[in-house]
Amino acid sequence: MAETISILEARLKTYLYPYLGSRPISAIAVQELLAVLRRIEARGKNETAHRVRSLASRVWRYAVATGSAERDITADLRGALAPVKVRNFAAIVEPARVGELLSAIHGYQGHGVVAALALKLAPLVFVRPGELRAAEWSEFDLDGAEWRIPAARMKMGEQHIVPLSRQAAEILRELHPLTSRGRYVFPSLLTRDRPMSENTINAALRRLGYGGDVQTGHGFRRMASTLLNEQGFPPDVIELQLAHAERNKVRAAYNKAQRLGERRNMMQVWADYLDQLRSSQAAPTHSRRQDL
Repeated sequence: MAETISILEARLKTYLYPYLGSRPISAIAVQELLAVLRRIEARGKNETAHRVRSLASRVWRYAVATGSAERDITADLRGALAPVKVRNFAAIVEPARVGELLSAIHGYQGHGVVAALALKLAPLVFVRPGELRAAEWSEFDLDGAEWRIPAARMKMGEQHIVPLSRQAAEILRELHPLTSRGRYVFPSLLTRDRPMSENTINAALRRLGYGGDVQTGHGFRRMASTLLNEQGFPPDVIELQLAHAERNKVRAAYNKAQRLGERRNMMQVWADYLDQLRSSQAAPTHSRRQDL
């Protein structure tokens, strides 16, 4: 939460305060705010422009609630900004090359044991990089083989359950004596009071020879999605484990089942499959699904 607040403060200070910070909020015209957002777009930061517009909306809504402004002028800007292009994070999805990548990861001798173990865990749990690096020991039940990520740390604002395969639990047990005295599973090299840098996983991949155009930390999600779908797992189960939002709002309202039994099975099959790929460094026949 503190990290999120820090990010929001940085956006205010960088993008809004220099141009609008000295003005009474009630005197700011929608065209002035749009000009500020256009400056951000002109720098090629299209997604950032949308995030700043969203942040500005929160400021204006607060101003309306406290009587400092009559209405949220950001509502007039819907559709005014160029749409955000969907990013396809680089990922290796060919089984033989996945095996080579995993073999390289298991031989990683980079900056510290903690970073190496984070890199090993990433493909097994395929959560978002921010969710992994900011993981806290209080979220884990190693005996129950489960990781519960609180809603406050999830992109969709709902608690997310990650069943832990035997291999994932072993990595966490190896980490436990190293970092469990602090809050974070993967603390910063500089201080235990902060999680490791957001660049740690990608930097480690680059040291192994996998640049950002080949494989990224976020790309482990695409890797898992592609190969699990190829193995015939139900798409709904895969999407649940990826913590993707249900695009169909009616379906989402009625589909509250967590399907944890199926997800536990899938995560163990996935971990075993990755072990198979790493051991063979070839493209073996896909692991057969166990009975769900």
